[in-house]
Amino acid sequence: MNIVIGVLLILCLAVVVVWQLSERKRRSVELELQRTMQLFDVSLEVNSTIRKQDLLVKIMETSSRIMNAEASSVILVDEEKGELFFDLALGEKGDEVREIRLKIGEGIAGWVAQTGESVKVDDAGQDDRWSSKVAKRVDYPTRSLLCVPLVSKGKIIGVLQVLNKRDGAHFTDRDLQLLESIASPTAVSLENAMLYEALEKSIHALKTTTAAKERMESELRIATDIQMGFLPRGSLCISSGVVEGETNCSSEADGGESAAAVAVEAHAIIRPAREVGGDFYDYFCIGADRLFFVLGDVSDKGIPAALFMAVTMTLLKGKMTSEMTPGELLTAVNQELYKDDSTMFATIFCGVLNVATGLLLYSDGGHCPPYIVRDGGEVELLKGKKGLPLGVMDGMLYMNNEVMLGLGDRIVVYTDGITEAEDQLQDQYGFSRLKDVLKKEQSSTPEQLLGQMVMDVDLFADGAVQSDDIAVLIVDRSPIKL
Repeated sequence: MNIVIGVLLILCLAVVVVWQLSERKRRSVELELQRTMQLFDVSLEVNSTIRKQDLLVKIMETSSRIMNAEASSVILVDEEKGELFFDLALGEKGDEVREIRLKIGEGIAGWVAQTGESVKVDDAGQDDRWSSKVAKRVDYPTRSLLCVPLVSKGKIIGVLQVLNKRDGAHFTDRDLQLLESIASPTAVSLENAMLYEALEKSIHALKTTTAAKERMESELRIATDIQMGFLPRGSLCISSGVVEGETNCSSEADGGESAAAVAVEAHAIIRPAREVGGDFYDYFCIGADRLFFVLGDVSDKGIPAALFMAVTMTLLKGKMTSEMTPGELLTAVNQELYKDDSTMFATIFCGVLNVATGLLLYSDGGHCPPYIVRDGGEVELLKGKKGLPLGVMDGMLYMNNEVMLGLGDRIVVYTDGITEAEDQLQDQYGFSRLKDVLKKEQSSTPEQLLGQMVMDVDLFADGAVQSDDIAVLIVDRSPIKL
């Protein structure tokens, strides 16, 4: 009987043991299933958005809920500065928190970012690595915490931490393992979101830059049109007092064009190195039988030079009168242009040509010496008394010079964009090449000569970028065949 009872007891004990083992296994499976579902939940949450700010909110909310913690935070690594920073901080003191930066190695989060090791702290205040920099800002007591690195492609991009387990309990080793499991998919999603944000910023910057470039190009086109509007359109022809071309001059000659024996033509070309530039020219009639012409070169290029050029041209045209000589004109304009703090100036050559007599009265403000091409084929460099460029010295007195232009003669005025043009080897075009072209094209019309001069410079440059503005003005004095 005792044997039977003993056997029954053994059988009951065996059943209990088997049941306990089964229950323990069931609970283990349930826990594993629960952990798997939690990780699945995390994956769903972190993959539900590609936007970094939304993702950070989801990471913190999900981590706090799953870990049964009061709070959670994600602190990112700034590789360039070697610091940790809060890209997103919630609450009324979020702006203050975002200003906080931790050095790599500073505080528990900095230690995790530096070592790549996870940590569980039961009493934060007693931990040697603890930094109260954040807690003091937000006035939030930290008791216990878990902190794990966020690693993507072998690189630590930040740390994930949860603070203060609810009900006053401590975090367990199993909690730490779970948070490490949460950190793995979180890091991948976070890096993707950071890359997407960087791409968005790049696209936005590109759009902004493109829009600004298009706006600038549009404004430069308008500026070009405005600048070109300062220059005379087409050529100007004066025939012994009879005026042809686009001018507002009136004729005082008796008998008109059929009685004229002499004609003066003015032609010019300009090609800025940029959309706008500092070279300029002008020509108009003074009275019935005098031609005023001017060509200048501002010391700079681009918008500043264009503005200085506009002011200079306005002063030249506004101050020139029939009684004024070129020297007096430049003296008066210089008084207006000179400023103590200005670094801009303009070389200039201007003259008044008497159509009937051929007397050219001119003044030179530090400009390239013009050439006179005589009817007989001689090419002369015009040398006279020079003054300083406009805007360099206060009280500068500009001198008048005289030269005669015979019938069939022409004067060629140019800027240093011609003679100082460079080729690929940085050799300059020079005066001798220009003189050769003037000799070769002696019989060409002014329009043909202008085109040939610019073409010869371009051939010499052989593709080198134009570094300076180019401008040329030609005045011909020719007999009219009756």
